Amino acid sequence: MAQQTTHLTKPQLFLSTLQIIALLASVLLSGGVAFPFGGQVVTVLDGGTIEVVRNGKAQRVRLNGIACPRSGQPYSEQAKQATSGLGFSMDVTLQIYGKDKQGRVVAEVLLPDDRNMSQLLVQQGWCWWDRKQAPDDTQLKALEKEAREGQRGLWADPDPVPPWEWRKNARATTP
Repeated sequence: MAQQTTHLTKPQLFLSTLQIIALLASVLLSGGVAFPFGGQVVTVLDGGTIEVVRNGKAQRVRLNGIACPRSGQPYSEQAKQATSGLGFSMDVTLQIYGKDKQGRVVAEVLLPDDRNMSQLLVQQGWCWWDRKQAPDDTQLKALEKEAREGQRGLWADPDPVPPWEWRKNARATTP
């Protein structure tokens, strides 16, 4: 069998080079955030926000697919403690979804044993499945239903107020 060689014309070679440069530039400008990375959890800011050290710098991360009680809201301290108990000082892996409007990385946070932190928090009843952020996440949906039926965590309250309603009510009552 004869080997066939393909020769690129100068315009084709130029386009090929430009495409490679554009790809590299987009990766470098994004800070590589689109790729999974690991690091140590150094801070738990609230039930759904942690800081992970990456390249010597703390990176603020919002847990994907969940909505935890806001500061000052019932169960907010318990949610923060649950998150801390699961992940503080642990080496975790982040699977990135992008950034939110506050500039936080939105990610699935996997513990050293590959358990998903968002799923565990929903299963324990410390937060809601965020239908707006993760509408197709059937796992979180099932875990929330299970926690609700088992009256675990905030579901022990007969009528817990989700954070999006808490925020709306707080704005309505603020002069």
